[in-house]
Amino acid sequence: MSIAARFRIDHAGFSLDVELELPGEGVTALFGPSGSGKTTLLRCVAGLERTPGGFLSVNGDVWQDDRLFLPTHRRPLGYVFQEASLFPHLTVERNLAFGLKRVPAGSRQVDTDHLVDLLGIAHLLGRRPDKLSGGERQRVAIARALFTSPRLLLMDEPLAALDPQRKAEILPYLERLHRELSIPVLYVSHAPDEVARLADTLVLMEDGRAKAVGPVAEVLARLDLPTAHGGEAGVMVEAAVAAHDQAYALTRLDFPGGALWVPNHAEPIGTPARARILARDVSLALVKPEHTSILNILPAEMVETAPEGKGRTLVRLSLAGTPLLAQVSDKSAAVLGLAPGKQVFAQIKAVSIL
Repeated sequence: MSIAARFRIDHAGFSLDVELELPGEGVTALFGPSGSGKTTLLRCVAGLERTPGGFLSVNGDVWQDDRLFLPTHRRPLGYVFQEASLFPHLTVERNLAFGLKRVPAGSRQVDTDHLVDLLGIAHLLGRRPDKLSGGERQRVAIARALFTSPRLLLMDEPLAALDPQRKAEILPYLERLHRELSIPVLYVSHAPDEVARLADTLVLMEDGRAKAVGPVAEVLARLDLPTAHGGEAGVMVEAAVAAHDQAYALTRLDFPGGALWVPNHAEPIGTPARARILARDVSLALVKPEHTSILNILPAEMVETAPEGKGRTLVRLSLAGTPLLAQVSDKSAAVLGLAPGKQVFAQIKAVSIL
């Protein structure tokens, strides 16, 4: 199962030139700064941009090649934009019915009742869009796109128009969709927190080119890429809920390289979880600290370093194979004698883990 895409297009002052082989399942994030080509690539996939010589196949079905170009209305896809774009004169239920009626009864692949439950919108069915919050409108828009039983879901910065509170409200619903639906998703974003939380595969876009493609944890930890630099640089750790300490409102996450204490999450034991650890929240020591307030102290091996500028050094570490980044001063790097292969202890505050 794979999504193969090849597009070359020229606009005034901008060109897109990509050739990609992506997983035909899970969430693939198209990530990069504004103007890097993320939305243009998505529009090519949707058939909204005509690209001579382009190619697109989705899990074995060719949507575009030298002899074929399926128009957008014939491509079995759902598209979610930044703005919900619901019909204002229709209730939520009738907005959803509009998506459903586009698909013949015999071709419907989505359990609509289950989808309504997954997105938490059952109590909204009788309302009109002007009676919904921004997060509620976007959840309805996602449901309407999924009601068409798409073979591929395209999401163009679906949280960009939401304030932080509404964004925090909708992210858990997107995680539930990720876990429970088998529809592949192409997800455009320039927000590292969304990518680390939702994506399986990361396509790093820069100047209309795919600068890097791979599993999200690996790409985020590469020191040769811009994702590893700046204030939001960090890694994503795949883990599972292992224990709860109710007395101190903490949860323990276990992962192959150790365990992390994080602020309490009321998820059952065994639930898959992700932890995002920012490089600026990691400090290093040569011996294991004692009598410290830091709860997470993990043995690590130095892998490589890269200059960060302004007197700082970026350090890539390995926690028994799980990558971790740390941002330290140049002086600290020199005093600690940081070099590949050196054994250190990484200190991570529990309250800083996202």
